[in-house]
Amino acid sequence: MQYLISLTRLIDAFTEHTGRFISWLNIGMVVGTVLVVVLRYVFNNSSIALQEGVIYLHGAVFLLGSAYTLKHNEHVRVDILYQRFSPRGRAVVNLLGTLLLLLPSLIYICIESWPYILQSWKFKEVSQEAAGLPYVYLLKTLILGMVVVLGLQGIAEAMRSLVTIINPNMESNNG
Repeated sequence: MQYLISLTRLIDAFTEHTGRFISWLNIGMVVGTVLVVVLRYVFNNSSIALQEGVIYLHGAVFLLGSAYTLKHNEHVRVDILYQRFSPRGRAVVNLLGTLLLLLPSLIYICIESWPYILQSWKFKEVSQEAAGLPYVYLLKTLILGMVVVLGLQGIAEAMRSLVTIINPNMESNNG
């Protein structure tokens, strides 16, 4: 049991550090968006590369930040009944949700996106815009990054739930 708790804490620490790092990309997104607006409306100019850069940052924040959101239990949840459950009941719901919904969805995303990403890498896919960024293949690779980070955190959540189900009084570091 202690092994599960230690591994959960290790994954939680990884998620916490990567989530905090990824959150800094929001500043780049805001600065980039302000620059796009100022260039367009003040200087009557535009930068496709800058606009695409903001899109890349946006993709990174949402895809790679998904595990951090899961760790902090901030994903959308309909909890009409869930809030009334005991900690053990919540752990059962969380474990079943992770094993039956989250992890199979991530496996499906990985399987379906793999050829799409490989093809993009094979051709070193670039933007369709003449002045766009030449790294579309890196953007698409973020899909696999999301599968990895969200999968790891999903495993941590499943282990935390398992510890709670087996021994509700044992400290499992819920965050």
